[in-house]
Amino acid sequence: HAGEAAVPGLEHLVVLGHYGTERWDAATGEITAPPPHPGIAAVRAELPALLDRAGASQGTWIEEKGRAIAVHTRRAADPQATFETLRAPLTDLATRHALIVEPGRLVLELRPPGMDKGVALGEYARHISAASVLYAGDDLGDIPAFAAVEKLRTEGVPGLLVCSGSTEVTELADRADVVTDGPEGVVRLLRSLAALSAP
Repeated sequence: HAGEAAVPGLEHLVVLGHYGTERWDAATGEITAPPPHPGIAAVRAELPALLDRAGASQGTWIEEKGRAIAVHTRRAADPQATFETLRAPLTDLATRHALIVEPGRLVLELRPPGMDKGVALGEYARHISAASVLYAGDDLGDIPAFAAVEKLRTEGVPGLLVCSGSTEVTELADRADVVTDGPEGVVRLLRSLAALSAP
């Protein structure tokens, strides 16, 4: 319900989704988002035939994300080769419909341009005049957010970069201040920080 937090202490929780284009505010219970990009519907219609032509339909799967569409190659016979095979044709498809391709761990996501996790994080941190920032991530899409925290540091805002233990995205682990043992490790880190700040 609007204005009622399910967990005490999270009354001011804000969740940014779809790289920051969607926003849910616990204080009001409202979700705000721009209208869907028309390119998503066009890509949705063309994608199955493109995968067939590329010979990549076996083992790949399409994830509908509302404001984006993702093609996963993890279940293909050769996941990395299929990922590389699809990268150029999916980029061409995205470009024709004014979208961009965001690569991840054996996934290629087609989404609208103009917003990424770094832009969303930077804008929100400034909006709330954040005194400090902790960002945890585990995929290539988190690199812009790492860069945003690094930029905030140069502006005098303390920031902590956490890699959620992914050995598949070494770029994050190399830049992180802390590397945890997956999501469970992130939870343990947050609990320890909460315990330190408890009265």
